[in-house]
Amino acid sequence: MRIGVSLPVNLLERFDEIILQRGYSSRSEGIRDSIRNYIVQFEWMSDVQGERVGVITIVYSHVQRGLEGNLTDIQHEFSSIIQSSMHVHLDHDNCLEVIVLRGEGKDVKTAAERMMALKGVKHVKLTTTSLGKEL
Repeated sequence: MRIGVSLPVNLLERFDEIILQRGYSSRSEGIRDSIRNYIVQFEWMSDVQGERVGVITIVYSHVQRGLEGNLTDIQHEFSSIIQSSMHVHLDHDNCLEVIVLRGEGKDVKTAAERMMALKGVKHVKLTTTSLGKEL
């Protein structure tokens, strides 16, 4: 099936560089591989259950109107499971936020997904682990 996608020039240029470095035969093959990886990541996140410790790493544009307020609102909504957070200014336009959570896996996942969906968020990575009690 053919689809059309609009992308910023800098994102497409970087993607094309990676395609060349990895030896893909076409942009389409790189996109298919990226979608497969996205699906695997989604399925892995969907399996987060039980009490978990999680780290959400976010890179976002602080010049995006309303974004910092929305991120703060989400963090307040999940304040019962947020243990700590750290904010770093990467450059004039971009910030890094690292948030440590401890709670029910589905709540940790929901917090990450809510942040991921905001306009101006460039990258979100959720890493979770059990508390090690069952080991």
